[in-house]
Amino acid sequence: MFDYLTPGSISVMLGGVYKYQDNHTVLKSACLPEETVTHTQRASRGKMTFPFVLFVLLLSSTAHAFQYTELAQHIDNHQEEYVEALRDWVAIESDSSNVQKRPDLHRMMELVAQKLRLMGGAVELVDVGEQELPNGQMLALPKVVTARFGSDADKHTVCVYGHVDVQPAKREDGWATDPYNLTDINGNLYGRGASDNKAPVLAWIHAVEAYQALNMELPVNVKFVIEGMEETGSNGLDAMILAQRDTFFSDVDYIIISDCGWLSRRPALTYGTRGNCYFFAEVDGPKQDLHSGVYGGAVIEPMIDLIGVLDSLISPSGKILVPGIREAVAPLSDDEWRMYQDIQFDMDNYKNKIGIDQLMYSNKVDLLAHLWRYPTVTIHGIEGAFSDPGTKTVIPAKVIGKFSIRQVPDMDPAVVKKQVTDYLHSVFAKRKSPNRLKVTMVIGAKPWLANTQHPLYEAGKAAVKRVFDMDPDLIREGGTIPIAKTFQDVTGKSLIMLPIGGFDDGLHSQNEKMSRYNYIEGTKLFIAFLNEVSQIKKTTV
Repeated sequence: MFDYLTPGSISVMLGGVYKYQDNHTVLKSACLPEETVTHTQRASRGKMTFPFVLFVLLLSSTAHAFQYTELAQHIDNHQEEYVEALRDWVAIESDSSNVQKRPDLHRMMELVAQKLRLMGGAVELVDVGEQELPNGQMLALPKVVTARFGSDADKHTVCVYGHVDVQPAKREDGWATDPYNLTDINGNLYGRGASDNKAPVLAWIHAVEAYQALNMELPVNVKFVIEGMEETGSNGLDAMILAQRDTFFSDVDYIIISDCGWLSRRPALTYGTRGNCYFFAEVDGPKQDLHSGVYGGAVIEPMIDLIGVLDSLISPSGKILVPGIREAVAPLSDDEWRMYQDIQFDMDNYKNKIGIDQLMYSNKVDLLAHLWRYPTVTIHGIEGAFSDPGTKTVIPAKVIGKFSIRQVPDMDPAVVKKQVTDYLHSVFAKRKSPNRLKVTMVIGAKPWLANTQHPLYEAGKAAVKRVFDMDPDLIREGGTIPIAKTFQDVTGKSLIMLPIGGFDDGLHSQNEKMSRYNYIEGTKLFIAFLNEVSQIKKTTV
């Protein structure tokens, strides 16, 4: 150790060179070859007091402090490789809604597994069974990829969830570029799945890879769960999580999802999502479609009944008319109101982005509240209605209206199902129609809400501050990520959503993109976040 130290505080130790906060000198015999050490220096080695030894031990521990600068530089130096990796992933048409693309989806999962194996991860491809198609055919579901990096019991273990399936996309839908050929235009990387969710998944993988490349120990154990059916309901994943609760998930402390985006140009942490109750309202009448000239005026038409039923769900001002729905909603607290006030959000930009002149609400707080923490009804379409170009004078014999209610705390899907079913049947009864109404709830996904005071969110704030030099917005998502609630309910562990997607990425739309800036800086964010999580006291869950 050191032969002598004058009173001065050492601030940094790098490679045997010691820097000071004052001008005092130090004799660094520990850094000198033995033949250069004097007899006096050797003799003084035995005179160190216990407090000094303790100080030196504390000092030595700082030698292994978080080396963010080196890791960030590595990310910058390899960003072209990261873009090429995203290009390879985007090129695979992993559309989970198209059964004809199922071989591509299987190939996508194999590619993910191969990437993680090459990094030395303990990788498994978990069989989650089959799905039954409408024609009765059984089709194998894509396997879920799980991986593990590190198994140190003294460290926290985080589990990163992501998906690599995508929404449908065709050039003729209005894309300016080939959706499956990643195209870099002015720093934006255009391609289907670029933001949702292939780039975030790769960013997490590259974050782990950076630690490995620089021979740095991961500050936490990292597990991955990557699926290929998220866009169509995560078939088989709930059962897999439950089945592996006491094995793969047994030592997981925290769960991280990056399948979401910022609200503005300011980075964000997401702490809530709405649920989704999706309904079919079927009105069945004549035994077959009828000619409107021959039978119009003689029969009570199913389509007119259905439109009347759908019209009873919501008022023109957005008020849900189903009894009991609004009464179940958790009230907006003063703290929430203040939080919404501080969020960076430009209503004019929002209107311009979606191409409308008027929104349902005229101030930021009301609008954000109705996007995130109040329910809404949306009518999605009518199956059985004539929708092709041209004219067709038909009375449909059976039509199915499709609508959903985005639910929030403290709504319960089972209660919502009964409320909607009872209400629509009462509305239909008043029409005194001979037709038949059948109401079915086909999706009952619960909302998810986290505690923003949890240390996991403090870690997120610190990581954002380090990488972007600003505080993040705390936001909620209006959409639904059902697996978040499943993870929380089954594992009992805390969960954070840590987005890197931009507010204008166009998820599920034409010309989806991920900006190069968000992709690269997002990778740095994940690196910093892993370090911040390692600082959380072990007793916190």
